Amino acid sequence: MEEDYDIIVVGSGPNGLAAAIKLQSEGLQVLLIEGKETIGGGMRTAELTLPGFRHDICSAVHPTALASPFMASLPLHRHGLRYIWPEIDCAHPFDDGSAAHLERSVRRSAASLGQDTKAYCDIYTDLASYWCDIAPDVLGPLTFPSCPRNMLKFGMRALQPATWFARHFRTRAGKGLWAGMAAHSLQPLSNYATSAIGLVLTASGHDGGWPVPEGGSQAIADAMGSLFTSMGGTVHTGYYVRSLEELPHARAVLLDVTPRQLLDIAGDRLSAFYRWQLKRYRYGMGVFKIDWALDEPIPFKAEACRRAGTVHLGNTLEEIVHSEKQAAQGKLAGNPFVLLTQPSIIDHKRSPEGKHTAWAYCHVPHGSVADRTEAIENQVERFAPGFKDVILARNTMNTIAMQDYNPNYVGGDINGGVIDIGQLFTRPAWRRSPYRTSAKGVYLCSSSTPPGGGVHGMCGYHAAVRVLKDLGHPRR
Repeated sequence: MEEDYDIIVVGSGPNGLAAAIKLQSEGLQVLLIEGKETIGGGMRTAELTLPGFRHDICSAVHPTALASPFMASLPLHRHGLRYIWPEIDCAHPFDDGSAAHLERSVRRSAASLGQDTKAYCDIYTDLASYWCDIAPDVLGPLTFPSCPRNMLKFGMRALQPATWFARHFRTRAGKGLWAGMAAHSLQPLSNYATSAIGLVLTASGHDGGWPVPEGGSQAIADAMGSLFTSMGGTVHTGYYVRSLEELPHARAVLLDVTPRQLLDIAGDRLSAFYRWQLKRYRYGMGVFKIDWALDEPIPFKAEACRRAGTVHLGNTLEEIVHSEKQAAQGKLAGNPFVLLTQPSIIDHKRSPEGKHTAWAYCHVPHGSVADRTEAIENQVERFAPGFKDVILARNTMNTIAMQDYNPNYVGGDINGGVIDIGQLFTRPAWRRSPYRTSAKGVYLCSSSTPPGGGVHGMCGYHAAVRVLKDLGHPRR
């Protein structure tokens, strides 16, 4: 790595790759450095259980990849990426064997909610009508929006606690489906702004759906890496950067890391006030994850669940609210809210013929080492009697294993820090640009900057745009 580059990007998650692609496309010479032997960050796929069973180690389903203006602009299909859509994007079963569900059609989704059909149609038909106009602003830093009226309308809903927004619905089905969406926020649902993620995920479902990449999430990383190198970019894997002093000279360095790693890598170059801000940055609850090799599909009682790529297991709004509150308070819920995906029902490259894979996690206290295998499998069995009988093998990862796999998952927090009202607009610190650090030429491009976690690449894209402006580079 002795050659000089215009730009160095450290970390090859979706944001590091997005930043590298954007900067390389502007005619700058970019070096992308990855600590592991393969690129991808949270977008990796491996045989974690048995030979022939391919499991997504972290991200699995990708609604925000399609919602992302930057990702959607890339010709990744020319580099081998193919998305596959399940018949039903997400299902939410109840104890009586019924299920609410999300699919591309607002009307068909609403039809699963009984008396809440009209309320659901009113909310999401309206949101769908202007979602494409506000998505670039929603998936970016705090700026004056391009569509102020529609952004204000969205913001008035998004800033509400999810428990408040649930009042739009009267039925168990409507409230339960909403709670499952909002619980992706990894916060107590009584927190302000927990409605934001629920609205984004549902709107994305109605706009582009919740697809899976054929063969696994590694396909997204491989396609982005292939695009980057085809443009003349350089990738160096197997090198873990511990200090800026290890890097060759460059006009700018972008770090796809969270504040904790930023302090380790660049601490001596950062101002005392900025270091103080970074030390106060808050990480949230973690996850406990299981991957299963299965002898047959999961035998869900609800027929909609058997056709869904994603299944939310939490029963009622009240039960999900309790589960998330317990985890945030450092406790373990008896019936945790479980997010489950079953990609092999549509992607036959994930498992041997006739066999299946599935993936699930629940939220746990930050840094918890508790084994939640039994609790998660009991929740699946609750809605799919006989599930435990079809398990061939499993692989589990607690919060420590998640952090060991990816240092950005501090304490098992897969969002790069809490995205609550206190850090929604100030990730990771109060600054005119959240992507600039206090050190000249050093930038942050991780999920610890706006808009936060997810495979959308928008943190990296906006950081790259900031770099181009600061360098005075004429954008193409």
